[in-house]
Amino acid sequence: MATLALVTLILTVLFALVFNLTNGWNDAANAVATVIATRVLSPAKAIVFGAVLNFIGALFSSEVARTVGHNIADPAFLTGATFLAAVMAAPVWITWCAMRGLPNSCSHALLGALIGSVVASSGGIVGLKAEGIHKILFGVAVCPVAGFVGGFILVRLTTWIGRGFRPGTATAVFGRLQLLSAAAMAFAHGTGDGQKAMGIISGALLTAGITHPMSEHDFVIPFWVRIACALAMAAGTSLGGWRVMRTLGSRIIHLRTYQGFSAETAAATTILMNTLGGIPISTTHSITGAIMGVGASQGVKAVRWGVGQKIVFAWIVTFPICIVAGWLMYMLLRVVGIQ
Repeated sequence: MATLALVTLILTVLFALVFNLTNGWNDAANAVATVIATRVLSPAKAIVFGAVLNFIGALFSSEVARTVGHNIADPAFLTGATFLAAVMAAPVWITWCAMRGLPNSCSHALLGALIGSVVASSGGIVGLKAEGIHKILFGVAVCPVAGFVGGFILVRLTTWIGRGFRPGTATAVFGRLQLLSAAAMAFAHGTGDGQKAMGIISGALLTAGITHPMSEHDFVIPFWVRIACALAMAAGTSLGGWRVMRTLGSRIIHLRTYQGFSAETAAATTILMNTLGGIPISTTHSITGAIMGVGASQGVKAVRWGVGQKIVFAWIVTFPICIVAGWLMYMLLRVVGIQ
């Protein structure tokens, strides 16, 4: 392998791991925010709890990694710089949003940047695969709505089930149940978001000729890639995204244990049903939609819609900004001789 190609590959791996680190910092906060807001776990315990479950979830399944690394772009149009541009552009936007407490979608940042870099490397949309783009659009359209509806229905159901409980009993029962729902949420986050960097690295290895699939439909994810990405995700979770946790855990709606349980269960179910089918869904969209659904069950005044509007704004601008950023980054890499 030529020296420049090797350097490009190494940089892609490093930046992909940085992406998983920032993903853990931002999106893992979404997974444990409600369990902190309801005081079921202290922030320190919740962070460790989330890190372990994220690590385990990242090693489970590989469908999302296949979608990101194999089903979004035609390999004939890919170069080492295509993947490098995507993982260099996405963390910048993710970090900017996280530092301002905006639960921006890491998934959309990376996917948008990848689409932009593919368009740049192929000279147009000819390099994009319909299968992967359809999955992305389906996830964008479905996950916030599914989270909202699921949260609304589940909180009504838990309210009905616990209608005869004393307040102290309800807090104790749903506090224990929320440990399970928070575990499911953190695990689900790992299964989806932990695999996106795996797809990038594995795609770059394939493009560089390092891995050799048995057929054109085969996609190889080396074991060291799984471990490295899972560890980066866990490390990012350990660093914590405290401002994002505060936004989701208390600024949208003040949560009680039964509400936190309902929101987490709805979001985890939404994520797992999609990621197991290879749909790269947004953890942020799912949990925020679920929290808003829980709040809306008490009436429109229970939700702080002003905070929700800021979050929605971040979602709306993420795709176009990151598509442009991915395109520009690829062009910049080409100018300096990296292709």
